[in-house]
Amino acid sequence: MGMRFTVLSSGSTGNATVIELGGTSILVDAGLSARRLEELFRERGVSPDQLSGILVTHEHSDHVKGLGALARKYKLPIYANEKTWEGMKKFVGQIEPNQRKILETGTAVDFGSLRAASFGISHDAAEPVGYTFDDGINKLSLATDLGYMSDRVKEAIYDSDVLVLESNHDIEMLRMGRYPWNIKRRILSDIGHLSNNAAGEALGELLNGRLKRTYLAHLSRDHNMLDIARMTVRCSMEDSGVFFKDSEFELRDTYWNMPTPWDEVGSKSGE
Repeated sequence: MGMRFTVLSSGSTGNATVIELGGTSILVDAGLSARRLEELFRERGVSPDQLSGILVTHEHSDHVKGLGALARKYKLPIYANEKTWEGMKKFVGQIEPNQRKILETGTAVDFGSLRAASFGISHDAAEPVGYTFDDGINKLSLATDLGYMSDRVKEAIYDSDVLVLESNHDIEMLRMGRYPWNIKRRILSDIGHLSNNAAGEALGELLNGRLKRTYLAHLSRDHNMLDIARMTVRCSMEDSGVFFKDSEFELRDTYWNMPTPWDEVGSKSGE
């Protein structure tokens, strides 16, 4: 079996994704309690004591809430850049020196035949990153918590087979929502979150014949809905002159309260 993944949870209440290749398993972010993560691992048949490591995108609590407890319990190495390590100290607690791994932005680390590479993103964190995963044939990219889709991000994820991309909010739902204006302004800013419209515009540039499917991720529970996200992203792509058949490219959902099915990256359908 080739590289596969499952998004265990996605959204402001917690984020975690597992990537597997052969006997290697990697966790990206641990933004739920360790107990909840263990429940999700069981649902997807993942053995946490067999994880090769945890990669961290940034220090916000919805990405590191269970990180310290999980790493200590299962003696797991944690990979993050220096600024993220500094920023998440108050969340993760004491970590043994041999578990503390530095992965500077723009560099890669190999876990057997699986290469994980980080790339810089724009978000209101110390030094936030996204990740690409490559098994030598297929490529998976994770890009969420983006203030905007920079040329650097586009270059990093352009040749992906499967993409997990932020589609955080519907702009009008956010503007009319209950959040105070200063929070709305932060979300809408270049260091905030990617809207449905912006996700569609980006996909209009990224749909190059290789990309098979994109999972819309980190949806706001207050200012978005699954159907609205999919519809808006598709309309935004079509407004850019990009049309596609569902048999050639798919938009798929992620969830805050349950994991996605396993997706084999090299397969046309993911199954």
